[in-house]
Amino acid sequence: MSLLRLGTMLRTRRGNRGIRDVAKEIGISPATLTRVEGGRQPDLETFQKICVWLQIDPAGVLGIEVEGTGAESELSRSASVHLRADKELSPSTANDLANLILAAQRELSRVIKQRRHHVSPRL
Repeated sequence: MSLLRLGTMLRTRRGNRGIRDVAKEIGISPATLTRVEGGRQPDLETFQKICVWLQIDPAGVLGIEVEGTGAESELSRSASVHLRADKELSPSTANDLANLILAAQRELSRVIKQRRHHVSPRL
């Protein structure tokens, strides 16, 4: 999975549902959903909302394995490298954003694990 596939994953999951309905469900504007589906990279807040809606791990979208020794450091470096492709971002800003992505990924993982532990069995 990669960030470049995010738009495709959104279109696939949305199916025949309307842009406005799905955007409202995700918590973003219809224009933003259209842009991301068209291949534009979302900002971090939008990225997090989309990952939650798609029920995917942000690290997976970035194409980074989070397991193993030093995984967070590797994730941070990889995300930082990706973000440095934006010529308008300073290296310092790219590093800060990479760390923010890591924090969002940790929080999302925590929330997902918490939900799994609190799910009642269906009768």
